[in-house]
Amino acid sequence: MNLKHTSNITPGTGVLALSRSYGIMSLNQAAKKLLGCDPELGKSWPLNRMFAATNLAQAQAAVESVFISGQPQDNLQGKMIHADGRSIPCQYSAYPLFKQNREIIGVILSFRGSDTPSETSNHSHVPNRISNIPAFDYRTLVDDLPGGIFTIDTDWRITAFNRAAETITGFNEQEVLGSRCWEIFRSELCRKDCPMHLAFDGTPPRMDRDVSICNSRGKRQTHRVNVGILRDNQGKVCGAVQTFRRTSEGDLATSGRSINFGGIVGNSPAMRSLLNMLPDVAASEANVLICGESGTGKELIARAIHGMSKHCNNPFVAVNCAALPETLLESELFGHEKGAFTGAERAHAGRFEMSGNGTIFLDEIGEFKPDLQVKLLRVLEHRLYERVGGTLPIHFRARIISATNQNLMNFIKKKQFREDLYYRLRTVPLKIPPLRERPEDIPLLVEHFMQKFNTKCGKRVRAVDPKVLQLFMNYDWPGNVRELERCIEHAFVFVKGPVIFQRFLSELFESQPKAKLRRTLPPHGVNPEDKESILWALSQSGGRRQEAADLLGISRTSMWRRMKTFGLV
Repeated sequence: MNLKHTSNITPGTGVLALSRSYGIMSLNQAAKKLLGCDPELGKSWPLNRMFAATNLAQAQAAVESVFISGQPQDNLQGKMIHADGRSIPCQYSAYPLFKQNREIIGVILSFRGSDTPSETSNHSHVPNRISNIPAFDYRTLVDDLPGGIFTIDTDWRITAFNRAAETITGFNEQEVLGSRCWEIFRSELCRKDCPMHLAFDGTPPRMDRDVSICNSRGKRQTHRVNVGILRDNQGKVCGAVQTFRRTSEGDLATSGRSINFGGIVGNSPAMRSLLNMLPDVAASEANVLICGESGTGKELIARAIHGMSKHCNNPFVAVNCAALPETLLESELFGHEKGAFTGAERAHAGRFEMSGNGTIFLDEIGEFKPDLQVKLLRVLEHRLYERVGGTLPIHFRARIISATNQNLMNFIKKKQFREDLYYRLRTVPLKIPPLRERPEDIPLLVEHFMQKFNTKCGKRVRAVDPKVLQLFMNYDWPGNVRELERCIEHAFVFVKGPVIFQRFLSELFESQPKAKLRRTLPPHGVNPEDKESILWALSQSGGRRQEAADLLGISRTSMWRRMKTFGLV
């Protein structure tokens, strides 16, 4: 449900939600008072029961315009009909009511009598720690609808929390009012890529975004959210409203939309399986070993786990073990005392100490030399270590997430990596598939990076040319997602219009050996029931479904149905 246009609704405003067939979906107490009756939900309520004949045509035109254009009709003057027959001068507005797929399923009518005060104070129950709460009463926002709704002020404090939000999250209103939203929900996106933060910054909202939050029991839940900005009567931004509904893992596994955890995008079976594991991994304290080729996003996964954990407000410290010289690595990790070695003119806290109660991410863990492996094993076993040149033990409290692009089992066989350390680090092993093994994620990643660089570069690129998409689908991406991101960034340097054409990136591919291009035919031949054949046909046709269907010998309708089955739409 999207209520982004309802930001001008103020306390005392009557709100009535009608379906396309003018059946009552919901109404608030103020609406019942202004109408002088309490109609039952589902009852037909045509506009001539609400508006006087003198302005009925205007009201009907406004509602029809909302249904057709999806745009609100604000601040209209008219007369309402009270149940006792009186005509009451009023000001009213009409807003579209969206379903999750952006389909308009109804209209929200807000109205107030001309003599109704524009503002009331209705927040006596809010704790004193809330200051300057805008004159906004969430009860007017169709409190009986099933979607969860909460609002925040510009200081990120929760100012409203409806009954559906209480049911979905397990928090009650009194618990959350006045708290900052990230203290309650602890999402992996909080304070970084938060939909509300982006809305405050003026970024166009992304509809139906999947976000993982904590409920009152600390369990992770995935919700589909929409966000809108709230403005006061003078048009000044006074907060934001978010609507959300619970999304089960089954929904994620079968939907055709992409999943996005803090910039990790994918809808392939391998990525869905990986991303659905993250909330459970984050809720634990277990050590995690992330395996994957360079450029697959190992640090993004680590940051997502940290962001969803109960320690998300503590430091996340990343160490690239391959980037530090062997002589400095031990000092960087464990710190050193003054005079511990030549040049140590003062004591220095290491990365382990800096991580506190948070997370330390050890990237390229395979670069650890044997003596450091022994010291790291002691840290894992006893949760104690000393600085270089020191004698006092320091208690280690952080969680270790490590990553590697090497096959550590081969290192173990060659006696280059300790087997006992390996099993200590991989309590929970996670493997990120390379991009060449999940080509169905390429269009989703391209769209994600276009949105990212549109915001960064101030451009309005909407699509890539079908030939470019075909090139992307055929290419092996040895640098994985990082290479694709750099490719899109390169194109944004030169693109001037709304479409990325091949000339904006040809130099990146002309130098690549042809051996890195995919086979021109699926490995098991063309089979219209096979997903790889569908992908092959789409790549050969540049994404044009009719041509792809012709290559497979099926109708365009059958092609569409198979694409939906395989999550390619």
